[in-house]
Amino acid sequence: MKVEQIYTGCLAQGAYYIVSESEAAIIDPLREIKPYLDRLEKDGVTLKYIFETHFHADFVSGHLDLSKKTGASIVYGPTAQPQFETIVAEDNQIFEIGKVKIKALHTPGHTMESTTYLLIDENGVETAIFTGDTLFLGDVGRPDLAQKAGSVTQEDLAGILYDSLQTKIMPLDDNITVYPAHGAGSACGKNMQKETVDILGNQKRTNYALNQPDKESFIREVLDGLTAPPKYFGMNVAMNKGGYESFETVMDKGLTPIFAEDFEAFAEETGALILDTRSAADFHKGFIPNSINIGLKGDFAPWVGTLIVDVKHPILLISEEGTEEEAITRLSRVGFDNVVGYLKGGFDAWKNTGKETDEVKRISPSEFAETFNEDSKVIDVRKLTEYSAEHINNAYNKPLDTISDWITSIDDSEHFFLHCAGGYRSMIAASILNSHGIRNFTEIEGGFNGIKKTEKFPTTDFVCQSKTL
Repeated sequence: MKVEQIYTGCLAQGAYYIVSESEAAIIDPLREIKPYLDRLEKDGVTLKYIFETHFHADFVSGHLDLSKKTGASIVYGPTAQPQFETIVAEDNQIFEIGKVKIKALHTPGHTMESTTYLLIDENGVETAIFTGDTLFLGDVGRPDLAQKAGSVTQEDLAGILYDSLQTKIMPLDDNITVYPAHGAGSACGKNMQKETVDILGNQKRTNYALNQPDKESFIREVLDGLTAPPKYFGMNVAMNKGGYESFETVMDKGLTPIFAEDFEAFAEETGALILDTRSAADFHKGFIPNSINIGLKGDFAPWVGTLIVDVKHPILLISEEGTEEEAITRLSRVGFDNVVGYLKGGFDAWKNTGKETDEVKRISPSEFAETFNEDSKVIDVRKLTEYSAEHINNAYNKPLDTISDWITSIDDSEHFFLHCAGGYRSMIAASILNSHGIRNFTEIEGGFNGIKKTEKFPTTDFVCQSKTL
């Protein structure tokens, strides 16, 4: 028997590949399926089942493409109602893969179809659980995503989740390995550990959600501090439940080269958003006016989903040459399938035609320290938890994920400084501000991490972030 965790850091997502003898199973696959097909071919095994722990909200699964390519059956838990052929498992139903078994444990609460899969080895020993978003390391899945107006509340779901954990997970042996669907950085939980694998006994001891004295306390603690989920989540659920274009089709369309001479007219004709995926260091020196910068080398896909929201919106890419395919792949993971082309030759091709360019004023932390005074206005676009832990005195906290709410309140007649933790999010904010005609600001390279090292102006006392959740 072989169990492999395939972890994708930018999405904080874990898929799982299980092999026994000549058969295999995959749990919660990502959108692009070639890595799985390569593993199957290398191992000389047949994919028998594709297990889905639930209808994912934060990414689009590769279940449909993988099933079409391999003939493997897709399995969901009880109550699931997908709009394609699938096996809807019964609670405690057993599936055989080679000499091992996988048992479906219905664990509703995160969503009503959420299911944990229990791996039983060739000797009949319960070895591992693949918990999806039911149980994370250090946390549990947020119970607010499957609310239904007038019928099911987040309190109801939290209570259901408590019952699932107490009746299906807690009775299992402490030595069972826990394989969750997500780790730290995912928006599907609020307090996840950085580790991606653990044993159940350790989670029973250390996970705050598993150590509540009663259901009422569990509901209160699990719901405390939840922020609104990203708006693209519902669209991803719909795609996972109802279907989508094949990944090959999405890639072929996205890899359409648009020459610089035609790029502007093509953008106007299609109504496409111009997405510049270069680094902040390159973007600020020069970019196409009104383009939005979300750097590929960062939490690219989640920020695209959070800020662009509409997965059907046409997108034109500006990327470093050779990274277009990666950008399209990562966009497709969160359902943004409508990439209509990319700028051939990248930004340099645009600049070399003599067309108009724009730039963001950026200064170093030491330059900021020399310029800063008590009358300076500072906007901090980090999360509230980061800001609460430590920030520049009198800085305004305006988180990037809510920029559409606060951008209209910015007074462009008053200069301000703009920063995040390291410069990635503040350059995203800078590009959005620029696209709205707000230009009277200076962005700080290196963000708060760099600012702290100058030690030349007051910040609030540091508070451990785990205490602010």
